[in-house]
Amino acid sequence: MRQLFFAAILVMTSLLSAAQPASALKKLKKGISLKVARSESDEMPGTRGASVAWHPGLKRYYAAMAGNVGYPLSVFDATGKRVSPDSLNCEADVRGLWYNPVAKTIQGNAYGDGGWFSYKLDAKGMVKEVESLMEEMTQPNEQSVGAYNPVAAQVLFLDGSKVFFYNMNDGLSEDFVNIHWGRTKAEGASEEEDETVTPVSYNTSLVFTGSKGAELGFLNIDENQIELYNIEDGFLTRKLQLPEGTASYQSFNFAFSNGMYWLFNIETRTWTSYK
Repeated sequence: MRQLFFAAILVMTSLLSAAQPASALKKLKKGISLKVARSESDEMPGTRGASVAWHPGLKRYYAAMAGNVGYPLSVFDATGKRVSPDSLNCEADVRGLWYNPVAKTIQGNAYGDGGWFSYKLDAKGMVKEVESLMEEMTQPNEQSVGAYNPVAAQVLFLDGSKVFFYNMNDGLSEDFVNIHWGRTKAEGASEEEDETVTPVSYNTSLVFTGSKGAELGFLNIDENQIELYNIEDGFLTRKLQLPEGTASYQSFNFAFSNGMYWLFNIETRTWTSYK
């Protein structure tokens, strides 16, 4: 009788899991924080966070400020302690930032015709030199924030309601997928979709998670949540609720690195992780 009871419980649990919609809300918890170099009173501090990248070999986080080659690039250890000096600069007008497992270094894309770049790092993870990977504008628009898909060797960019896939080898745009904002595959596409604009309720940065069926991540600033979409068809598959009071903005200040989502608070100049 006892075995039949537990068997019934297992069946009910399975049925409830199967009945749960793919877009069901999951609550995220706050993790470590990264306090970037310089304060507002210092010279060339920057205002908006461009991105955060994790170097698994060096066990270092790299947090770049968006807007100028002279803005700080802050390097942190795995616990979130900053190990770089205040004087370390981005040396590129950073927009997107990522780790390339083939090159084994941190790379990124710059503003406008600044192209793509790669950091040459020393043994401590500090930047020795910046190398150009792609010259001129290799992205959909001047402010595009790149996210890297290491499996396909592609740099992804959001432009309007389309995510474009650029080949890492030659910088050419290979394809795109339309994002059906807030809609699951069962609901289908809305008749009012406009491919030329990003809805005002969403941050204009995207992240690549590498999670099957939920590869593309976007920040819904109105709903205080991160939404994950299928890279194949652009439909919503998961929702992740951020803690109440989380600072969010319409552009920049949003990243994914080392299995965690990161949001930058402009007032505190701090990246905070959520998982």
